[in-house]
Amino acid sequence: MKKFAIFVHASENEGAKALHSLLYAQELKEAGHEVKVIFDGAGTVWAKLFEDPNNKFHPIYQSVKKLGVIEGVCEFCAGAFGVSEDTKKAGFNQLGEVGGHPSITKLVADDYQIITL
Repeated sequence: MKKFAIFVHASENEGAKALHSLLYAQELKEAGHEVKVIFDGAGTVWAKLFEDPNNKFHPIYQSVKKLGVIEGVCEFCAGAFGVSEDTKKAGFNQLGEVGGHPSITKLVADDYQIITL
């Protein structure tokens, strides 16, 4: 079993990248790997968009969410992109170990391979 941390940096107009972050997470988890999905940078907007039941990617998002692999959102970037309150209301963990951002060093130290989309 391997460990993967998938960072979603896709901007709002990069739906294919955001969708593939979910598809990859699902495939890896179902194959028995440990997976964490982290919404970071412009990708924090997708944390809000995926929660919307009218979003065409909502069903796959719900499936992935049930797998327990959604680690959270970058605390600083969620604020910078105006989705902080929305992500808090949706129950996302606010990750900010390093100046308000998630710690990539901690993940690497824990043997996670980093995938960025």
